[in-house]
Order: sequence, then C-alpha cells, then structure tokens
Amino acid sequence: MTTVPIQPASYPVQFTVDYPDRPLNRLTTALRIFIAIPILVVLESVSGGHVRVHGDDVITYGAGATLFLGPLLMILFRRKYPRWWFDWNLELQRFGNRVVVFLALMDDHYPSTDERQSVHLDYEYPDAPRDLNRWLPLVKWLLVVPHFIVLVFLWIAALFAVVAAWFAIVFTGRYPHGIFNFVEGVLRWTQRVVAYAFLLVTDRYPPFSLTA
Repeated sequence: MTTVPIQPASYPVQFTVDYPDRPLNRLTTALRIFIAIPILVVLESVSGGHVRVHGDDVITYGAGATLFLGPLLMILFRRKYPRWWFDWNLELQRFGNRVVVFLALMDDHYPSTDERQSVHLDYEYPDAPRDLNRWLPLVKWLLVVPHFIVLVFLWIAALFAVVAAWFAIVFTGRYPHGIFNFVEGVLRWTQRVVAYAFLLVTDRYPPFSLTA
C-alpha cells in the first residue's frame, strides 16, 4: 500500500500580484509619485486621517482605519470575530495594497477603490472559538518583533529594487521579473505579519518567507 504524504496546509493569508507581461506606460511610470497623490488622499481619508492644529486641537477628516482594538476585545471576552469587522479590514487592506502596488510600479492601472485589479489578497475567516486563542492577541505584537527586524532590511532593499525597476521601465517599458518577484514577496511577508499581529485573523505564526 502506497502512503501519500500529507501536504502542509497553505497559510491562511494569501497574497499575489499579477505580473504585467506587457509594455508598461513609461510616462505614467516616470511621473508615478505625482500621479498617485489623488488616490493617496482617498486612502488617507478612509484610514482615519487627522491633522493637529492650534496646539492640542485635532481635526479628524477621515473615518474608519484598521480595526484592531475592537476585534481584540471581542476575541478576549466573547471568543468572537464579527464578520463585518473582518470584511472591513480585508477590503481596506486590499485597497491599500492596490495603492502600494501602483506606487511600486507593479501595475500601471490606476488603483480602484473597489475592483481587485491585479492584486489578489484573501484571508480565511476564522472560527474564533476553535481557531483563535483568546489570550494570544495580547502578545502577538511582541512575538513578531523578529519579523519587524527582518522587514526593515527587506523594505530598504525593496526601495532600491523599485528604483531600479523605475529605470528599467522608463527605458525598456518592462518590469524585470526577478525584481517584481522580490517586491511581491516583501509585500506578501508584510501582509502576513499584519494579518497575524494586528488584524488577528489567524494564530498561525507567519513564515519567514517571500514565497507563496
């Protein structure tokens, strides 16, 4: 009798970006930082933005932001993660990542506020009583400190990689595949850490990996 090896389950946070296997717009790539300003303002407006004026006075011009404390308290005291809170966090992360991918020159289509476009981000909705330890959310931010340290260096490298990609696109119209895969991997790693430590959607520790 042949024994079939058991394959490890995939991580409950999946992130991929479609590679643009086509000529990219060189003009919008060259001016990307300026072209992105309107969508950055929109993103900030739904991320709970505020401005401080006249000393301690704060004017809030946005609403929403990532829900962290609410889910933490619900998991801690009720062993529950309200679905609409989960959906809000997921959609906000999808939108934010579309903007980041646009800034990283990985897609020259202007970021949509609702269509998924080239960015594919999915979380598994947790069964809180079964999948989530009620006490773990209190220390997850501490447990991912090693990830924070590694990600600092990865994001520095990713910044230089995007600059190199900028020159490649401006002169050739193409995003080097190797650079694309690296930047995508950094975004994937970051998203898994965010989902684990701050969105609290899984108790599975994020892998130290750039790959899917």
